[in-house]
Amino acid sequence: MKKVFILENLDCANCAAKMEHAISKLEDVESVSISFMTTKMILKADDGKMDDVVEQSKKIIRKIEPDVVVRPKTQQEKERSC
Repeated sequence: MKKVFILENLDCANCAAKMEHAISKLEDVESVSISFMTTKMILKADDGKMDDVVEQSKKIIRKIEPDVVVRPKTQQEKERSC
């Protein structure tokens, strides 16, 4: 399963790289990509493990950059990016 999230208040490219690296090491993560320019995270994990992976990812993100708010990308935002 693939989910797309917006990382509000992400203001550090190095922090985004650290987040991506740490999240990629989580056991159930198939792949993760964090774009500092678009403040977007694309996360792939097994359907049954996705909720746990998202929660673990949020903890990692908060630890690296506490002001970042992780929220799912809305349908309207998905349509605009096409």
